Amino acid sequence: MTSDAARRLAITVIATISACYTVMAVVLYLISTYLVYVPFSMSLWAIAAGVCTGVPHYLHVRAGLRGERPPLFPTTLIVQAVATYLTNLVLPYGWSAVVSPLFAGSLLILLPARLAWPLVGLATVYQGWQIYGATGGHMALTLFYAVTVFSTGVMIYALVRSALMAKELDQAKAELAEAAVLKERLRISRDLHDGLGRSLTAIALKGDLAARLVERDPVSAKTEVGELVQVAREAVQDVRQVARGYRQMSLAGEVDRAVSLLEASGVACQVNLAAATLPRLSEEAMAWGVREAVTNVLRHSRATTCSISTSVRAGRARLEIVNDGASAVSPVSAGNGLTGLEERASQAGGAVTAEPSGANGFRLTMEVPT
Repeated sequence: MTSDAARRLAITVIATISACYTVMAVVLYLISTYLVYVPFSMSLWAIAAGVCTGVPHYLHVRAGLRGERPPLFPTTLIVQAVATYLTNLVLPYGWSAVVSPLFAGSLLILLPARLAWPLVGLATVYQGWQIYGATGGHMALTLFYAVTVFSTGVMIYALVRSALMAKELDQAKAELAEAAVLKERLRISRDLHDGLGRSLTAIALKGDLAARLVERDPVSAKTEVGELVQVAREAVQDVRQVARGYRQMSLAGEVDRAVSLLEASGVACQVNLAAATLPRLSEEAMAWGVREAVTNVLRHSRATTCSISTSVRAGRARLEIVNDGASAVSPVSAGNGLTGLEERASQAGGAVTAEPSGANGFRLTMEVPT
């Protein structure tokens, strides 16, 4: 049931109950004016009491359906209480016997549970005692009226709460949908940055290298162009995988591509990978770490050497990538790639650190569970 449907149902049922109780009480005294000797002033009192009971109750229910209190609270609640119980001193037959169920509903809607429930219990006992005395100890009528006070009040409260819960559920669904959309946008942004960053960097480097070799070494230039085309195809595949939301990477494969790209750019590489089988999330996080680190080496440094190593110890796998020739602009401030890398490591249960190493070097480390 939607929040609008729940609200309409609650309003319809509560309005019907409230109108029945209030009108029944007023009509009782209007009829008594003509059938029994009851002063006309009693009917006027009944009409005034009906207004002072029905209007506050309407305001309470309307505010309750909005999850708030009426602007004149607690004055409205006091007016309803006075109209419900003190009117018994003026009107015969016990006015509260008819309208106290509405007051019980208002108590449960507006007051904290620690106050509302004892007061509703007190109203139930009082009404039972009053009916017991008025009927000369008729137990069946006493129980009927007493239970009516409690059950009607609880029913009104339950209808208001169900409407509010339906509204809160709709809001929660909308927030979850919005969060899912935002999460998907962040994933696409992160994957495009991490995935295409390396590919576009490689295309630019190989394009420059091919342009320099085209005249003096056409064969090598042709080879570089062929590799450039292959990288471009991989970039297209990356985009398709991002759109499908599926990317599966291997650490060894990413290291091989990184070494090829670094050596083609004139950076000497040292690789030392530990022989260990890692969980999928951990391996993919480390593969992304290699890709991000190598992209930063090519973009933000004048590196001549770069080392890539992994180790396993005490249930943790450690990736370490160190390069020289770090520029004044560190990878930390150069973009949001490391932020995305930290998110990937966190999802795998690990962490990332990026810091200067030595005089002009830079070190990226990642630790993930094995």
